[in-house]
Amino acid sequence: MTIGALALAASAFFAGAAVYVSVSEQPARLTLDDRALLTQWQPSYKHGAAMQAPLALIGCILGLIAWRQTGAWQWLAGAIVLVSAWPYTLVVIRPTNNELLGTQLPNAGARSRTLIEKWGRLHAGRAGLGVLAMLLFLWAASL
Repeated sequence: MTIGALALAASAFFAGAAVYVSVSEQPARLTLDDRALLTQWQPSYKHGAAMQAPLALIGCILGLIAWRQTGAWQWLAGAIVLVSAWPYTLVVIRPTNNELLGTQLPNAGARSRTLIEKWGRLHAGRAGLGVLAMLLFLWAASL
């Protein structure tokens, strides 16, 4: 099933990028001084959001199509979990994002560092959603 394979690939790209940020990029950026930390986080976040948001949507749509084609509930569950990264981001992470994006570089300090540390914990939740969706799609593909 080509559609299912594409849904799985989209979820794997989403999960892989999110896990990479959580286990590699975030710990590395936290070694920077406060100003460099904010300088790195702001464009990194914008680029990551531009990549991950479409992957979640595309993976969801493909998962829904695969569900309609096969009737396997795992496709539906994976699609719902994957697209739930959108409301999770908008409701849970967005207030932190907005404060960080609104912080001018000369104002970087303990507050921006604390927010980026918090963002990292919140982002790990988004990575978890991606991994769960990928596992559900993998399960569906193995049926």
